[in-house]
Amino acid sequence: MHTPLVQTWDLDVLFPGGSESDAFKSYLSDIEKQGNTLQQLILRLKPPKSSADTTSLQEIVELAQNIALKLRQAASFVHCLSAQDMHDKKAVQLGGKVKTLSAQYANALTQLDQVLLQIDEEVWQSILSREPFAALAFPLNERRLRAKEKLPAELEALANDLAVDGYHGWSDLYDTVVSKMTIQVEMDGEQKELSVGQAFNKLSDPNRQVRQHVFQKWQEAWAESADFCADALNHLAGFRLNLYKHRGWDSVHKEPLDINRMSAETLQVMWQVIEQNKGIFVQYLERKAKLLGLKKLSWYDVEAPLEQTQRTISYDDAAQFIVEQFNRFSPKMADFAVHAFENRWIEAEDRPGKRPGGFCTSFPDSKQTRIFMTYAGTAGNVATLAHELGHAFHQHVMNDLPPLTQRYAMNVAETASTFAELIVADAALKHAVDHREKLALLEDKVQRAVAFFMNIHARFLFETRFYEERKQGIVSVERLNEIMVEAQKEAYCDALGEYEPHFWASKLHFYITTVPFYNFPYTFGYLFSAGIYARALEEGRGFEENYIALLRDTGRMQVEDLAQKHLGVDLTKPDFWQSAINLAVQDAQAFLDLTST
Repeated sequence: MHTPLVQTWDLDVLFPGGSESDAFKSYLSDIEKQGNTLQQLILRLKPPKSSADTTSLQEIVELAQNIALKLRQAASFVHCLSAQDMHDKKAVQLGGKVKTLSAQYANALTQLDQVLLQIDEEVWQSILSREPFAALAFPLNERRLRAKEKLPAELEALANDLAVDGYHGWSDLYDTVVSKMTIQVEMDGEQKELSVGQAFNKLSDPNRQVRQHVFQKWQEAWAESADFCADALNHLAGFRLNLYKHRGWDSVHKEPLDINRMSAETLQVMWQVIEQNKGIFVQYLERKAKLLGLKKLSWYDVEAPLEQTQRTISYDDAAQFIVEQFNRFSPKMADFAVHAFENRWIEAEDRPGKRPGGFCTSFPDSKQTRIFMTYAGTAGNVATLAHELGHAFHQHVMNDLPPLTQRYAMNVAETASTFAELIVADAALKHAVDHREKLALLEDKVQRAVAFFMNIHARFLFETRFYEERKQGIVSVERLNEIMVEAQKEAYCDALGEYEPHFWASKLHFYITTVPFYNFPYTFGYLFSAGIYARALEEGRGFEENYIALLRDTGRMQVEDLAQKHLGVDLTKPDFWQSAINLAVQDAQAFLDLTST
């Protein structure tokens, strides 16, 4: 990577012309045709009477996998278009078309599930023992088991159809509200209009007066849009709760746990061990307040740097550093990162009009990925870049697997990304040139642990309690603010002096319809990857093949089985979680030691 890197991604190599792309319209048309064919084939399918009677089923499964790849590719393209320009209305329309096609596909699979349920158990096991079904045994068996817990096929199909303009429609409304928002701030004596993403970056500005001012304007802007956000959130939750009620599901955690292929026991033990270890992170927050000359940190101080002046890192230097550190553990990972940088798979340019946050999305039909973020040169930006490259590498090592086994859950999706982030963060700390830089980098690491153990815990507590209250009716803006602050106080052990009441409105994750409770999987992934990282430190480059083998299995087993097979640990017991948390505790203690004088 000798020539300066381009910081905008290349989408034209996938579908030229952006949201006006004729190639993409044709692609959607092909998906629709294949979907209609799939529906017709499923309607004619009879339950096999023996494992020799599977020709029709094989044809259906192959077609279903092909459509799944294309739908993922189409959804990713629209997602990228909307992210790079929040005012691209054509992209919103295309998104609606993709959601409709996805609903039709889901309906077809629901019909297929009903046929699978009618297959005799002995015949079913015999089918799964033979190729091509043996390679798909886990996802197919999972579909069959889940179908037993759902409504009859015609009612599930109706729910999928209604969700396009109902359930998913409320999520789209939220995106529209955010795309219209601007944050009016005064900077350098001038009035400036920031996008939500740009304003969010200012909340971690080295200057506290800037943070305080932007936070005030941030609060005012979200308060102004709170009624719209509350409508969306209430109706999203209402849809889910009614569907759960008709399916006979009691717990609001059932769906996210099923999606993440983990048990309630594992989730409970993870949070218990975290709560038992929060003391030292409270000490860290108190020490940081003292260093900043404050009695207590406010919400907007938690992720602020300790120094007024913050060293920035150029995009090219960040790319080179990331590649070098990846290479210490996995040359394949480093080579992949170089390919992503040089082939413009990354959208990093700092400009208005982009949506906030960062993500990695897959184009599995083209065996490519794309990474989205806004790079401003901070240590946090470097960590985000490494994080998203970890996601991309995860998909890369699965590209040759059957499509149905590529769909890994969000909790293990965060494993590769956080592993990559840990590699780079640790390396940056070791390369620190002086005490001040070492302290800043160490603090950045502890900040991330606080985010996973406290910020995300607050999201989990809020969402759990909100759903319980939503069962009784619409929850008002005022009450949403109250639940949010109560959750933040509990999660942060009341260590802050000021909280973020509108966090429920500003956090996109509460409005994502693909995965409810889009929070605890992050913490799981952080700790799971910490355990993997500890193993990698012991084994060095020799760990590469084991690591790739673990990633390739993430779409075809429960997480408890994955951990047992590749790490030899029991996730339902506290031992593994404590060993993973110990790495973060060591960082927090090192910070306290470094700032003790």
